[in-house]
Amino acid sequence: QAQLVESGGGLVQPGGSLRLSCAASGSTLDYYFIGWYRQAPGKEREGVSCISRIDGSTEYADSVKGRFTMSGDNAKNTVYLQMNNLNPEATTVYYCAASVYCSDYVLSWGQGTQVTVSS
Repeated sequence: QAQLVESGGGLVQPGGSLRLSCAASGSTLDYYFIGWYRQAPGKEREGVSCISRIDGSTEYADSVKGRFTMSGDNAKNTVYLQMNNLNPEATTVYYCAASVYCSDYVLSWGQGTQVTVSS
């Protein structure tokens, strides 16, 4: 089973940027996607984006299209989420997860990294 460790969260002003990282280790044989998720208090968990380990293709939630970009470095077993033009509604914990399908059939979760957008 894969172990995932997120990093890169922090405090940023509205309109600012952050880059999250998700480093994978352990067994990498049983999943095909890495995805980013977030769940604000009182809201359902949202799949933010995902990247295919097969061809590097990406998908994004409508709420982040044009502002967030996901990429991967297979040599480092690490994926990144570049978040630009952040707004306060983006404040929450972001989790990465290894899954069989994009944003579905999750096999492993990371511990999460806090993103706070505030002036």
